[in-house]
Amino acid sequence: MSVSILIPSALQPFTQGKDEIPVEAATVEEALAALTQSYPEMKLHLFTEDGRLRSFVNIYVGDRDIRHAQGLATALNPGDEVMIVPSIAGGTGTLEPKAEPSPNLSTEELQRYSRHLILPEVALEGQKKLKAARVLCVGAGGLGSPLAMYLAAAGVGTLGIVDFDVVDATNLHRQILHTTLDVGKSKLESARETLTALNPFVRIEEFPTALTSKNALEIIRDFDIVVDGTDNFPTRYLVNDACVLLGKPNVYGAIFRFEGQASVFWARRGPCYRCLYPEPPPPGMVPSCAEGGVLGILPGLVGVIQATETIKLILGVGEPLIGRLLMVNTLKMQWRELKLKPDPACPVCGDTPSIRELIDYEAFCGINRPAHPTVTADEEDLEISCTELKARLDRGEPIVVIDVREPYEAEIAKIPCARLIPLADLPDRCSELDPDAEIVLHCRSGVRSLKALRLLQSRGFRRLKNLRGGILAWADEVDPSVPKY
Repeated sequence: MSVSILIPSALQPFTQGKDEIPVEAATVEEALAALTQSYPEMKLHLFTEDGRLRSFVNIYVGDRDIRHAQGLATALNPGDEVMIVPSIAGGTGTLEPKAEPSPNLSTEELQRYSRHLILPEVALEGQKKLKAARVLCVGAGGLGSPLAMYLAAAGVGTLGIVDFDVVDATNLHRQILHTTLDVGKSKLESARETLTALNPFVRIEEFPTALTSKNALEIIRDFDIVVDGTDNFPTRYLVNDACVLLGKPNVYGAIFRFEGQASVFWARRGPCYRCLYPEPPPPGMVPSCAEGGVLGILPGLVGVIQATETIKLILGVGEPLIGRLLMVNTLKMQWRELKLKPDPACPVCGDTPSIRELIDYEAFCGINRPAHPTVTADEEDLEISCTELKARLDRGEPIVVIDVREPYEAEIAKIPCARLIPLADLPDRCSELDPDAEIVLHCRSGVRSLKALRLLQSRGFRRLKNLRGGILAWADEVDPSVPKY
């Protein structure tokens, strides 16, 4: 029978850019087998070496998670849609009422929030709840910008912001807390100035530090709600575990290219983030926004959803996204909702939790161990610096430089003499390369080119080097006229 497999944008490079693949299959297992037979590169991203579905990949049939059906043996009906949901860094639920009395609103505040006050679901008492609320925003970047601005505008009394970064020009197309005049300035300083100008009645608490296992519980403990605006897996798992241990709701958002996700993880009322993704993907397998790009408007869309969910939790109105994963594809302007269930075997919120304190999250996410433990050569031996490559090219040495980025990236910036073979095309174009030649591979920052190097190694190429830092390093170390993006 004919069914469709929906491919998320993170995996579309391995399906020749296709977002929907029709296959003939009676079960999920048969559907995925047909997919990986047609697109062999997908197998690495979906299955472990022993054939198990990877823990950071979820499969849904319609809105059903196959883990709560028959797994890979789940039967399919004609016309079913099988959705692959990789990790990308119901019911009503309200906050417990505060014991202390609600704060009064000044005449100026009554005027400012007048359109809230005439909403029966908010009214004067609801606005007092907002003023009494304490919300922690983890990150003042793409997601943190819209959610902090709308929470401040709505009158949330105390906003905590955790961020240790500075404003960079590449932030400005999406991080609307900051302006051109803020480039080089602390994001916290920029955020404080913007939010205070927007609403002087809101108190801003600044935490100029990375959130770590040593400080997370102390920082989060005094807040009612945590809003996750992070862009990396270690911090995302840290925020989740800290919220579970402290009983706090975690308002989740994630973005990549043109797609976003949002949910509310609250172990007291439903599943946590680990129930959805028990383990992170290996380092480098899921590209960051810096590698894969992101539509500047997308974090605004997802951040506003996070702000909306936060306000609903404070007011105790509506149906929060507890037990539901909301997904948006902005290219199609298509929304999907998937059902989530608590995992009884979850190591942090399950029936017999094994995680009872915060752990080393960088080690958990594999950042402190080699990304490719099967390779015996020292990683440094596989790299070449930009200055060394330039010197050897200037001497006329016969080095083949291969650019594994996408064509649209090569239009922005390129290294002279580099030949463009996109990473997704490389498996089918290996025969174009001389296996005895010395080959240097490069991409934007060195992540994709390292993948290309491993691929060529598996095809028998031996004289390979990865350009350390990619074309960004080339712009810094060799040719400042090369644009950085």
